[in-house]
Amino acid sequence: MPLFCLHCLDNETDGAERRAAARPAHLEWAASLGEACRMAGPLLSNDGKMIGSVFLITAHSLEAVRALHAEDPYTKAGVFGVVRINETRWAIGEGKPA
Repeated sequence: MPLFCLHCLDNETDGAERRAAARPAHLEWAASLGEACRMAGPLLSNDGKMIGSVFLITAHSLEAVRALHAEDPYTKAGVFGVVRINETRWAIGEGKPA
């Protein structure tokens, strides 16, 4: 099954505030993805502040990933200013699918 990387940067105006408000719902949503979510976590600034999110998601298509992303409470709350979704391949590293 294809693997996709979602690279999401918070909007610079009020992304941090929106992120804080939506965080509990976002974490619940992310946990509900089950095995489709191969990896997820915050993107951090040089001083350790959360400035975005990254996900590795398995899905049948780019459209399926876009639909999943649209359901993320962070997306619904307007946390992200820039979102990039690209298909990728797991070349090396722990957790590589068989």
